[in-house]
Amino acid sequence: MNRMVPTRARELSCTILALTDRVYSGEKSFMLVTICKSKIHRVTVTDADLNYEGSITIDEKLLKAASILPYEKVQVVNLNNGERFETYVLVGKSASGIVCLNGPAARLGQKGDMLIVISYCHLESGEARKHKPTIVYVNNKNRIIKNEIHKL
Repeated sequence: MNRMVPTRARELSCTILALTDRVYSGEKSFMLVTICKSKIHRVTVTDADLNYEGSITIDEKLLKAASILPYEKVQVVNLNNGERFETYVLVGKSASGIVCLNGPAARLGQKGDMLIVISYCHLESGEARKHKPTIVYVNNKNRIIKNEIHKL
């Protein structure tokens, strides 16, 4: 059976095989590291909906500023109670300031809690050394006050 494989999928598959060959043949090893892509710093929870399916809903304007995609996996850190959890992002109404914990995540915070929402990416170690994450700072109404590329 001859199946047509989309070009991009074939390219990625060939890249993975080539990297695997490099690792097993003793060539210079290739390693991906997980690094902070962006974060939204000190957003305030505006709502918690235990009966929703799950995830976190965030104002579209904040997501765009932080380059976080719909359904992207994020880590959420609650500054009020120390909870850390991973979930995926749903897009909320733009410029609404919404940050809603949904489903089981609603048990890990409440309205008024401050959070840090962190997205990550996987980069080759050389690229990771040059990477500069985007940091989005907000006020107590979840309005952007500063959006910057972090400098070391």
